[in-house]
Order: sequence, then structure tokens, then C-alpha cells
Amino acid sequence: MKIVILDRDTLSPQTVLRTPSFRHEIQSWGRTAAEEVADRIADADIVVLNKVKLTAEAIATAHKLRLVAIAATGTDNVDIAACQARGIVVSNIRNYAVNTVPEHTFALIFALRRSICAYREAVRRGRWQEAQQFCFFDYPIKDLAGSTIGIIGDGVLGQAVANMARGLGMRVIFAGYKGHSGLGSLYVPFEQTLAEADILTLHCPLLPETRNMIGAPEFALMRRKPLLINTARGGLVDESAVGPALEAGHISGAGFDVVMTEPPAPDHPLMKLVDRNDFILTPHVAWASDEAVQGLADQLIDNIEAFVRGEPANRV
Repeated sequence: MKIVILDRDTLSPQTVLRTPSFRHEIQSWGRTAAEEVADRIADADIVVLNKVKLTAEAIATAHKLRLVAIAATGTDNVDIAACQARGIVVSNIRNYAVNTVPEHTFALIFALRRSICAYREAVRRGRWQEAQQFCFFDYPIKDLAGSTIGIIGDGVLGQAVANMARGLGMRVIFAGYKGHSGLGSLYVPFEQTLAEADILTLHCPLLPETRNMIGAPEFALMRRKPLLINTARGGLVDESAVGPALEAGHISGAGFDVVMTEPPAPDHPLMKLVDRNDFILTPHVAWASDEAVQGLADQLIDNIEAFVRGEPANRV
């Protein structure tokens, strides 16, 4: 059975991909360009990919293909309908990032809420000596205890963030689906969440109904000037509206780990904000603790072995 890995470089070098327990041949590519996909998977039984796009056209040329094993949770880079039409199983990775993403979320929250980056830069340029006293107060510092965190997305990651927030003495509210009402007492209406939150954090998938779910109209509803944190998916926020929202004071800061196009072009709207003290952009690494990536790799091989045994796991 031939296994083709299309983008091994998207897993860290120290991550170990254990050898599958069945007879196999592996062909591993560090990266694969769009125009190379069809040729590289032409005789594959199993294709492993993370962010490479697998289109219907490429799938049509892979006559032996039986399993697409996605080394991630998101599946929008694979034409699921084309796989379904061919009877090709698609599996993904689940619940591996339950510590690393919430921890990164709070790393961004703490850094912004306490102006860590701004104070570090001030110390670097000599402001402490210039102040001529034991401290200085150039940038805002706010506690998390007693503040309200609005969580958009109530899955495993959203719940883990909620648990951390409660441990810090925060009030937790989960936003209802945008444009829906009557979802019950566990949810606060979407627009009300925007108005009440001191911190808004996104933990939902990118779907047609969630694309650009936060843009200029939503920023205008944010009465408490919250921090906006996105460690979920690029495209959930209208990225061109973030800079104007910061300038207008609709939000007090923003931390993004994801961008619609990765890597972003130098003139991308978020790249234009990276010198601001109230904005942090990290390169899609919230998921990437050593422990989480190794867990992902182990689950990936588990999925492949389960399929070969005739017991598909984590089937999309």
C-alpha cells in the first residue's frame, strides 16, 4: 500500500511519525505546489496532507486512492464531495490541541491586557532609566479577574478556554449563533455578547455562515472596547476592518494567530499593524506545542492503521 505525504514540513522536525504496522511504501514530500498534486498522488492508496489543497480534478486522476488522511482538524482544503462520490474515506485529527490553543489564547490575552510587548519595547529603548524611578506607567495594565470573556464557539477548545477563564475569576459567556435566537439559557445572543465582553475570543470553524462574522458593523457594537483574539481560522474576521477598529477605539487591542492567506503578503492589512503596541500577530503556531504536534502525529497514524484494519476512525 502506497502512502504519499504531501507537506511533511508543516509538522515540526522533532515530531516523530511512527512506522505504520502494515506493509507499505512511503513517499514523503516536504512541500507540494498546487500544480504538483495530481502527479504526486497518481498511484497513491493513501494521501496524507495538512494544508495542501486537494481538488476534485486532482482526485479524479488518483485511481487507486482510498483514504485521505488530513493532519489537521480543518477539512476545507479537501473537496469532500468529490471524495464521497468516489467512496474515498476522509479522516481528520480531533481534540489534540485542547491545551496548546487555549494556552496560546491566554498568552495573547495576558500580553495585550498587561501591555507586555509595549513595556518590553520601552525598556529596550531606555525608558526605565529616563523615568528615574522604580517603575513607570506609560501603558494600560488591567486585571482579568472580574472581567467578562465572550467565547464564540462552544466546542472542546471554547470549553477549555472557559475553564481557564473561570480559574482566573472571569465571567464567561458563550455567544449564540449570529442571526439566531431562542438557543436557550446557555447562550447569550451574539450582538449582546459583543456589547458585554471585555475580551472576545473565537473558537469556531470557518463556514459560509461564519466567514467575516465580525466586521465593521460588529466592531461598532463593542461598547466595552474589548480585546479581540482569533486563534481559530483566518476569515472569521474581516481583516481589513481590524486596523480601522483599533484606530476608532472600538477595540482596545487584537491578537491574531491566523490569517485568511498564509503567509500574508507584506501589504496585508494585518501586516500593516505589527508595529502597534495594541496588536500581536503570531504565525499560526497556537496549535504547535511539542506535545500537541506529537499527539497529532500519533493520531494521524492511528487513523491510517484503523482504516487499513477496516475500522475507519475520525471519519469526516
